[in-house]
Amino acid sequence: MALLALEKVSKTFPGVRALHEVSLHVEAGEIHALLGENGAGKSTLMKILCGIHQPDSGEILIDGTPQHFTSYRRACAAGVGIVFQEFSLIPGLSVVDNIFLGREPRNALGLIRHGEMLKQANALFERLDIDIDPQIRVHHLSVADQQFVEIAKALSLDARVLVLDEPTAPLTPTEVERLFAIMRQLRAQGVAMVFISHHMEEIFEICDRVTVLRDGEYVATLNVADTDAGALVERMVGRRVDNIFPERQPAPDKSDLVLEAHIRMAGRRHTDHIRLGRGEILGFAGLVGSGRSEMALAMIGAHPVAERRMTLEGHKVTLKSPADALKRGIGLLPENRKQQGLILPFTCADNISINHLSRFHTAAGLISRRREREAAEALMDRVRVKAPGSDTVVGTLSGGNQQKVVIARWLERGCRVLIFDEPTRGIDVGAKSEIYALMKTLTAQGISIVMISSELPEITGLCDRVLVFNHGHVVAELAGDDIQAGTIMTHATRQISLDNPTGAAEPAAHLERAS
Repeated sequence: MALLALEKVSKTFPGVRALHEVSLHVEAGEIHALLGENGAGKSTLMKILCGIHQPDSGEILIDGTPQHFTSYRRACAAGVGIVFQEFSLIPGLSVVDNIFLGREPRNALGLIRHGEMLKQANALFERLDIDIDPQIRVHHLSVADQQFVEIAKALSLDARVLVLDEPTAPLTPTEVERLFAIMRQLRAQGVAMVFISHHMEEIFEICDRVTVLRDGEYVATLNVADTDAGALVERMVGRRVDNIFPERQPAPDKSDLVLEAHIRMAGRRHTDHIRLGRGEILGFAGLVGSGRSEMALAMIGAHPVAERRMTLEGHKVTLKSPADALKRGIGLLPENRKQQGLILPFTCADNISINHLSRFHTAAGLISRRREREAAEALMDRVRVKAPGSDTVVGTLSGGNQQKVVIARWLERGCRVLIFDEPTRGIDVGAKSEIYALMKTLTAQGISIVMISSELPEITGLCDRVLVFNHGHVVAELAGDDIQAGTIMTHATRQISLDNPTGAAEPAAHLERAS
């Protein structure tokens, strides 16, 4: 008998059938992957399991006993814990206060038993084999340690079923290994885990079985050892996806420069040289913390620098802020699109037009909603946003469609240079393929792209040139057949001299090149 069973669960929201008779069985001591494209129904199913949504039909059983969770608190009391993709911690509170928030042990007088809380927190961390001070405030912790606190918080509820929703998204490879070690310990202790991830290699490394959903319906449950990535993707999207990257085209003419930057970061001696050609995809590669995103932010005036000399379309420009960059036609798709790229309660039309509202002013100085809507819908068609209409609230869209809305905004603004920071983080395989195709379409129209990515297949599959970062500097420039994962990692991990990171005689003018 399965520890957890969801039987023929259905759920409909106004105008949308989210789930139709979906079943999921998870054994004790099993890590069970839940796989599907964005919009397949994974999150809805897990929210029903955790009492956040109520099913229209179907049932939940734990140890064969039917359950009816009318709230998240009732699900927790029954031994169900969830680690959400977005953290639910309060940064200003201590770790131990976050773990026991709202259910602090109290004495006969109603006073909080702080000593008992610390004792239980330390026992939890000892069980997980992690070293975190329970009294430190959460905002002082790394993202990885915050993730481990979320897991400890769920286990403090005596969770026998643990849902992990995209837990590796904010983690470095080393931190992912720490997380997987903890998951293996929990598996040995008999905890049943539902693991949601868009990274196929993680499914095959850590999971025992996998259930695939498509368009809100159950497709299959398979032993991980008996399948492969291609077969799973085919079940997810309903077609074979042999190569998600568009066919590589001849590299653009290097001499047709759109942007050139000489940037020396604050506290550094070395000046880095960035060149971006028209219609080119320039990759920024390197380990997390290597300075990739900081360089991109420095290019648009959003990061402090000691020196910044910029040339755009052959003209010297001064970019002191992202607003200056936007006026010059440079747009940024930030790594955290939900917090920095979109206003989630607003509609698609609102998000697309917000940086260019003057275009829709009437003679009376008011905004023409009709013109705004027509422009938004034309752009949504251009970038292929899947939504009922421009009046759809953007927070209800899948990750891939949200990313397309941000792209549509910068096209509305007339941007000719786009900086994509981790453009497919948290996006499923099918949506990734669409984003890649869109990027190639944009470059064919003469738009230039800087792409920052931690996924080496993206860098090697899409980029015309690659700049490799190490300890905050560009240490190599690769092009053509030299854009290989092994070559990139060699440069990204080698020991360098911080005074002369490229090893060249004149570091400001010469890059180590493999082309």
